[in-house]
Amino acid sequence: MAIYEITPNQIVPFDKTTFEAVGLRERDDLQRLLKRQIDVICPDVLVIAEGFREWEESRRELDLLAIDRNANLVVIELKRTEDAAYAELQAIRYAAMVSAMTFEKAAQAYAEHIRKNGIAGDATTGLLEFLDWDEADEDRFAQDVRIVLVAADFSKELTTSVMWLNERNLDIRCVRMRPYRDGERILVDVQQVIPLPEAEDYIVRIREKATRGRQDRLEEGGRQALRYAFWESLLERSLGQTKLFSNVSPSGESWIVTGAGLGGVHYGYAVRQHSNAIQLFLDGDKNTNKARFDWLSEQREAIEKSFGGKLDWYRCDHLKKSYLAQDFDGGWRDAQERWPAIQDRMIEAMMRLEKALQPYMSPLRQVVPKTESSSSSDTEFPNTE
Repeated sequence: MAIYEITPNQIVPFDKTTFEAVGLRERDDLQRLLKRQIDVICPDVLVIAEGFREWEESRRELDLLAIDRNANLVVIELKRTEDAAYAELQAIRYAAMVSAMTFEKAAQAYAEHIRKNGIAGDATTGLLEFLDWDEADEDRFAQDVRIVLVAADFSKELTTSVMWLNERNLDIRCVRMRPYRDGERILVDVQQVIPLPEAEDYIVRIREKATRGRQDRLEEGGRQALRYAFWESLLERSLGQTKLFSNVSPSGESWIVTGAGLGGVHYGYAVRQHSNAIQLFLDGDKNTNKARFDWLSEQREAIEKSFGGKLDWYRCDHLKKSYLAQDFDGGWRDAQERWPAIQDRMIEAMMRLEKALQPYMSPLRQVVPKTESSSSSDTEFPNTE
């Protein structure tokens, strides 16, 4: 594409040229001009350093270093050529080097920058005012590093790499500065080509969604690891006290179950962030388990007396399963030094539940519904007298 001038009689193209042809150099001209008018290529940022090289064991210099309103660092790499060869790799290296920068170090770099450029004011005050902060906050500073590549044009190899990196949650922008000549005047066409401005909001939303998804996966991985450790500890502590869960392995889930010696009937532990439960599940055929639940409910007073406390009874008419349970305080999010006491209480309660229900397991086999209805009136109960 070209830039045109519209005259009364025709559309006249401006002559495309190169920075080299018009005698503009990368550092002495482009960098010098852009540091004073950075909004031309990157709106709403503050340049805090040029030719930055404050890292060990490297003599490489970062063209321009800036911050944005969200306190993210912005690495700006300038090339006057039309392919910007390897600019993305160079900028990524710089971004990695500055990623650990603190607010204090940024203020020091900015102080040197304003001294060299004769800018009035205090560096720390200037940074705080730009960020709209009352005081420095190291935890919020430089949580991310953005990259802006500026060149007369970009090769397909580079743009392909940048788009691939952006899909993996980096923030790299390509801004094309293409010079034109109009007699003695030098014009420049400035366009953000990656990402396209009209697609930028969409890309940001996609990136945020990917970030949330990755964070959720990492968080879930952490939850599973903690739950696994919790169950591993509980199962080890239960050895020698009860054989009920002796053949059960630790899990990353929020529950573990074991058979009660009767099809469709299971004992289970559940653990949440700060609570836990012992449970008896009836989860076979819906009509059968509802009939069994109703029969056990008839024995509720005797069962709870033997158990030594009240139980919560859930028929769950809208679900296939039914269950009874007792909840306790304490879960996998509690301090791990509290786990043994939490687990001992769970194990002791489970042993009491098994003992209280054991006399009813054999009669429970005989409980079958007379019809397809799940109503207790249609259920055939065994004689336990």
